[in-house]
Amino acid sequence: MPRYAAVDIGSNSTRLAVAEVNPGDPWKMLATDREVTRLGTSVFTEGAISKTAMELLIRTLSRFATTYHRLGATSVRVVATSAVRDARNQENFIYRASQTIGAPVEIISGLEEARLIHAGVQASWPHPDGRLMIIDIGGGSAEVIVSADGKLESAISRPLGAVRLKEMFLLTDPPVLGQLERMHAFVNEKLAATLKRTGRGPFDRVIATSSTAAAVISALNKVPRKDRDLADRLRASTADIGELENFLAKSTLAARRKVPGIGPQRAEIIVAGISVLHRILRAYGQTEVFYSTAGVRDGIIADLAERRSGSDLSRLSKEQRQVVEAMARRFGVDVKHARQTAHLANTLFVSLHPLHQLPASAGKLLEAAAYLADTGHYVSDMAHHKHSFYLVANSDLPAFTTEERLLIALLCRFHRKSMPQARHAFFQDVTASVKKLVLWLVPILRLADGLDRSHDQRVESAKVEITDKVVTIVLESEIDMDLELWAGERVAEVFQQIYGRQLALRQAS
Repeated sequence: MPRYAAVDIGSNSTRLAVAEVNPGDPWKMLATDREVTRLGTSVFTEGAISKTAMELLIRTLSRFATTYHRLGATSVRVVATSAVRDARNQENFIYRASQTIGAPVEIISGLEEARLIHAGVQASWPHPDGRLMIIDIGGGSAEVIVSADGKLESAISRPLGAVRLKEMFLLTDPPVLGQLERMHAFVNEKLAATLKRTGRGPFDRVIATSSTAAAVISALNKVPRKDRDLADRLRASTADIGELENFLAKSTLAARRKVPGIGPQRAEIIVAGISVLHRILRAYGQTEVFYSTAGVRDGIIADLAERRSGSDLSRLSKEQRQVVEAMARRFGVDVKHARQTAHLANTLFVSLHPLHQLPASAGKLLEAAAYLADTGHYVSDMAHHKHSFYLVANSDLPAFTTEERLLIALLCRFHRKSMPQARHAFFQDVTASVKKLVLWLVPILRLADGLDRSHDQRVESAKVEITDKVVTIVLESEIDMDLELWAGERVAEVFQQIYGRQLALRQAS
């Protein structure tokens, strides 16, 4: 199953999520991480990301990179939001951050940020019917998002983030009345234009996301900060939020830090954050708000999964597929069987990525071998795998390099009978990287071939379940698959030799 990593470089915090996604099933979250990096503090006062914030961010991204590499993420997206959008030294920042995280860092617009937040909320807490408003108060900006029947209708981003407002207006602790009044006037001004574009509703539900909302909902529902995830889908009334806002605005930092659900660093900016949340709810005439743990990084995961990002890298290009299909036909291969074998091989390759850790491009060569493994039957049915090796190794395969052609030929050679051994001099002569690819891909090719043993495409889908000791392949089919199950089980010994796990196959009930 594909694994996706999302990194959200915000104005207050930097977050990581790595998830395993199987279409139709809930995500399996493999890792989450968060660091308060406060890029916005220096940007909103001096116009640039400070050296201190930069170094903390780089250390954080290095840790994140280690995590997502260890977990075998097949696709990664890294986004930066409000603070980086405003920073005059963003070019240097993007270069260093991209080098450290091992993926390009995108500076996204407020509208793209809102789109991702909406995607994250809908993925984790679907609202397919009715009108929904989502409020996200980050460090640098606040987003007001409206959707109808699960579809994004409008999204507006305003410079109303908690860090930004704290640095602009709240200069003492606790803030004095004049500071609060100026901040409230600024917030109300920005919201007036927002209301004109979205209208006041009605809405069937209002959901707030981000750490500001988490702190507010946790405080009002007496959820300890360490158990903040338990606040997911809890609610609070607008009236109670207003009372909490008044209390926090009059409290010192030390007193705010004692409020259950509000962390020590969040306490520094909570007055600004809750003020924005309260005023948005009042402006729209809403009496209550729910909290969702979803955010930008969840939206990134949902977006990558919907696009099947990374999967194209493991699939033959249109030109490559035409080349191998033409050769398969030229040598009398059953093309329907070849296509089914290639499809199953790619499914298994992507699903087993956490174990083999091979580059996505290796999947292309596995697919090509699935098309060409039976070409040797054209010469003789006896030891046809040896003839396939010769034909592929000595054929002109445009759209493939010489090394790729050799690797495809080797996969054809070992798709049945013995695995590579010392007596195979032609195998000993290839590079270590080619040997590694062949050893890890051969069991997958044998499995895929076996799962269409009848040559009538009985397997409709294959789902892979991985544990520490066993890899289970669950096969969907409306008809009997005894032959396919038998052929697949014959690969179990070779699979365990290479993958270090037992292999089990069963038909879905």
